[in-house]
Amino acid sequence: STAAMDAPCRSTGESADSVLSGCAIIVRGQPRGGPPPERQINLSNIRAGALARRAAQGQPDVKDTPDEPWAFQAREFLRKKLIGKEVCFNVEIKTALGREYGMVYLGKDTTGENIAESLVNEGLATVRREGIRGNNPEQARLCELEDQAKASKKGMWSEGGGTHTIRDLKYTIENPRNFVDSLHQKPINAIIEHVRDGSVVRALLLPDYYLVTVMLSGIKCPTFKREADGTESPEPFAAEAKFFTESRLLQRDVQIILESCPNQIILGTILHPNGNITELLLKEGFARCVDWSMAVYTQGAEKLRAAERSAKERKIRIWKDYVAPTANLDQKDRQFVAKVMQVVNADAMVVKLNSGEYKTIHLSSIRPPKNEGEEKNKDKDKRFRPLYDIPYMFEAREFLRKKLIGKKVNVTVDYIRAATGPGESTPAFSERTCATVTIGGIYKCSSAIKNGKGLHSKKEVPIHRVADISGETQKAKQFLPFLQRAGRSEAVVEHVFSGSRLKLYMPKETCLITFLLAGIECPRSARNMPGGMQVAEPFSDQAMLFTKELVLQREVEVEVESMDKAGNFIGWLHIEGVNLSVALVENALSKVHFTAERSPYYKTLVSAEEQCRQRKEKIWANYEEKPVEEVVHLSEEKERVPNYRPVFVTEISDNLHFYAQDVETGAQLETLMETMRAEIAAHPPVEGSYSARRGDYCLAKFADGEWYRARVEKVESPAKVHVFYIDYGNREVVPSTRLAAMPPAFGTRTLPAQATEYTFAFIQVPLDEDARADVVDCIVRDIQNTQCMMNIEYSGASCPHVSIQFGDTKEDVGLGLVKEGLVMVDVRKEKHLQKIVTKSSFKL
Repeated sequence: STAAMDAPCRSTGESADSVLSGCAIIVRGQPRGGPPPERQINLSNIRAGALARRAAQGQPDVKDTPDEPWAFQAREFLRKKLIGKEVCFNVEIKTALGREYGMVYLGKDTTGENIAESLVNEGLATVRREGIRGNNPEQARLCELEDQAKASKKGMWSEGGGTHTIRDLKYTIENPRNFVDSLHQKPINAIIEHVRDGSVVRALLLPDYYLVTVMLSGIKCPTFKREADGTESPEPFAAEAKFFTESRLLQRDVQIILESCPNQIILGTILHPNGNITELLLKEGFARCVDWSMAVYTQGAEKLRAAERSAKERKIRIWKDYVAPTANLDQKDRQFVAKVMQVVNADAMVVKLNSGEYKTIHLSSIRPPKNEGEEKNKDKDKRFRPLYDIPYMFEAREFLRKKLIGKKVNVTVDYIRAATGPGESTPAFSERTCATVTIGGIYKCSSAIKNGKGLHSKKEVPIHRVADISGETQKAKQFLPFLQRAGRSEAVVEHVFSGSRLKLYMPKETCLITFLLAGIECPRSARNMPGGMQVAEPFSDQAMLFTKELVLQREVEVEVESMDKAGNFIGWLHIEGVNLSVALVENALSKVHFTAERSPYYKTLVSAEEQCRQRKEKIWANYEEKPVEEVVHLSEEKERVPNYRPVFVTEISDNLHFYAQDVETGAQLETLMETMRAEIAAHPPVEGSYSARRGDYCLAKFADGEWYRARVEKVESPAKVHVFYIDYGNREVVPSTRLAAMPPAFGTRTLPAQATEYTFAFIQVPLDEDARADVVDCIVRDIQNTQCMMNIEYSGASCPHVSIQFGDTKEDVGLGLVKEGLVMVDVRKEKHLQKIVTKSSFKL
């Protein structure tokens, strides 16, 4: 170069930081207290093709220039040979503008591989012969190598080829989101071409040569802010974070998972054999977690939280002045076990602590579904209901509700987000406790709901057309006969207004109803009335809390009997065999209403109320019994007249109920079974042809390979159908392939269901699960699959209460349980039962 001046120098111990082209590299020394300065070395005496250059914005006359032939191959040759390697170089010439030209050698000294010679030898660079000095052996060596490459037709001296088309994704793909989705979050090979800051890079995607800007999912590094005068001012640790990423990834071969593309920003994770740069940046205090993009991070958001936590604890770099928001929390407040009482939405739940306190917990690292097109799709005449109107909100809530409601979970508080006031476009938020919630030790709720795939699937967005007929008298009137005929209907308790007033979602009917518990009079809660605020009655809050803990967001069964003038349905609610009306009365939180007299639960309700009244418990604390005039009965109540009949006990359930067959009709059942199985053997049902519906009678193939009569109780999916064997009392979950239609000749009209449900009279079922299990084990051992003698003593809420005697010794089974101290006696007030109750109590 005519403007050059001689400035020979030698440098060792430098490493190749990046390759600008086939004849220019960037080298850096070892870092000492910060990023070392860069130095560009241009190779003397040779020239390689120029890489493509995009025209500067604002200059319409300047056009983009493409890659020259073999330019990309030359750059790749140097990149693979030099990046991250130690090099030695001699600067032979330094121009007036500061450009340095010299020879570069691989290794610590000039005995290493001469890079210029290697390029020329491969036919990837030409020799600048116009400046050759006759006495320079290095230049002569280059000319000799070029002649050999030409003769061997290597690289650019071969026929054709050598061109590459590199396309900028921003300008060549109309919809980047579709492009990202088409990759299905699979790792793709790439080269990191540029590092803008610690968490934003430019990458060349292979093998299609798409150039794309990628922001690392889940984190944000300090950036370089552009000032009004065009200069850049770095935030604290921005330069260090950039160098951290550059020194590890720049021009390295990596794999990238493109995870999402919100608002034209492509989010991704870079995978390198030496580690995950996202997690490393966090761990070294160069980045912080970002909730909005962490939701798409495919490698497990908990890893990011843990890496950030490590940097915070060590107070390094951006966390040097960090004070933990949980620093003032005791260990018991940071990590605890709690019971899930309510799932508020996809990222929040209400839990009950061991102290009895209720606490709202937000799941770390995820956000609930949001309604992006709310204003566009909103019907002005329709009230907006987020749970049903925001796509996937209902599915997300149901996913967590079915997994967690009523279960104990482990809560680890990750951080406490301070309360924020409303901004121009953001609402105010109260203080939030954000935590990791696990169940069963390993089932992480945030990961599970994030991987549910619904929001990220390509399926059509589900629409929930849920009719809210609460208070809609006309609609309720039309719906009432249907619910009355349905008998017991499935429902989910969505809200508890008071101890006896609830809002139910009916999944089969896809509607919301207000439901009032029949047969009871519950203390009224405080509420606004036309005349002013109605004061809460004593124990109204306790009644509401009791109902909430028992049924809120649980799957229940309801029997609708009637409705009131306001369009609210009235009936009985059952959860796992418990009648909620009876439970409230038994716990002295409600009184029996006179309308219960017509119901089959009246005796049970009255008996429960009487016991609470005698104990003067809760609502009966101030009760004073009115004196009753003595009435002389002309005829005394009848004595207990036992009428034992032979039965065969077939099944015993965990709640101490059992199923039995009448021995007298046993022969009929055997005949029906033989005929039915012969018919099936002659005409086998087509597997999978039967479509199960709740309440239908059908045939089911049991584990022994034989067919039995059954009733469908619940259909979760074709692979999970809950059936009840009507002649034996046992239950099973089977695939629909093991079900068949029941021929009319073998239906319940020909022979009624032979298994009848009973429970033991005069004994109290233990509340403790372990104690109850011991009783069940004892009874199973003694009477299951044996013939006994049974006498019906009195009716109950769900089934008759009976006495059972062993078939051979005629000893009373219940009395035996009392003698062994396994159960307590249930005191009955009926006069004709006093003798046997007294006998049982004496034995106790």
